[in-house]
Amino acid sequence: MAKLSSINKNERRKQLVKKYAGKYAKLKAQAADTSLDETERLIARLKMAELPRNANPTRVRNRCEITGRPRAYYRKFRLARVMLRDLANRGMIPGVVKSSW
Repeated sequence: MAKLSSINKNERRKQLVKKYAGKYAKLKAQAADTSLDETERLIARLKMAELPRNANPTRVRNRCEITGRPRAYYRKFRLARVMLRDLANRGMIPGVVKSSW
């Protein structure tokens, strides 16, 4: 089980990303638009830098829904490998069966 503080910190980051998503996307599009003047693009980049650091979507870490483990994460199931295996062996995940060959 991951530290509760790490899980809560990641949740706060998710909320900040959601809050600033529209503004962040607009500024990023302006900064990448080559048809705009160079000074306008620079101003857009400076405004992006003024946003909170945790408003950047890349700061959010994928974590297991059950344990909060950050590594060995399967996006399709939103679980870490340990919990995925445990739940699959118990038959709790539909369509997943143990195989051997």
